[in-house]
Amino acid sequence: MCQSCIDEHRRTFMRRSVAGLAAGALVLGGLQAPARAASTPPTSLTPDEALGKLKEGNARFVKSPELCALGLTKRREEVAKGQAPWATILACADSRVPPELIFGGLNLGELFVCRNAGNTADTDVLGTIEYGGEHLGSPLIVVVGHSNCGAVKAACEVAKTDAVLPGHIGLMVGGILPAAEAELGKEGDFVANTVRENARRVAEKIGTESKIIKHLVHEGKVKIVHAVYDLDSGVVEFLG
Repeated sequence: MCQSCIDEHRRTFMRRSVAGLAAGALVLGGLQAPARAASTPPTSLTPDEALGKLKEGNARFVKSPELCALGLTKRREEVAKGQAPWATILACADSRVPPELIFGGLNLGELFVCRNAGNTADTDVLGTIEYGGEHLGSPLIVVVGHSNCGAVKAACEVAKTDAVLPGHIGLMVGGILPAAEAELGKEGDFVANTVRENARRVAEKIGTESKIIKHLVHEGKVKIVHAVYDLDSGVVEFLG
């Protein structure tokens, strides 16, 4: 049984126990139990607690990756009433980097996820992240790059050769190009260095260009970090 299953069993037991006691008290008092509110309160996790939970989940994934029954039908019914994700993830659209899996096999309603090639932060992504922090109460934002990223490789090729890419791909890679140009000619692997630098720059952009997120960070309600996922080992390295 994975940790999500264990956590779900614990939550179910506690909910049933508390609900049973409350219902009994109301019946004895001649009152009927109120209908469940449609809105969902935000997570009680702090930014650091959310980060620790992601790290623990990735360690589970690396040690013993598995998919198991998560009570999806019941969980789907629960989150249909509202959502309270405890982390916002901006990741690459690469099919090998699904955030819910690499962070330990998480259930519906736990992560608020944005994905695009190269994990860049355009207007749509910034607005989505702001919604997660301001309206849903997500306390943690993680920008996740990954090894051998195709979009980053394309940006590196443009930086080296002034290659012209077709269609909207060239415009998309333009967001990664500043990181590639900054790493051009430095020691080490050009693509790997650019993956790290791009993730760092995107995290920085989120915290500076979004006034909403900047304010939440200043109040200590939100934390922004960047990381790199290794396709071979499955390890997520948190870089800052």
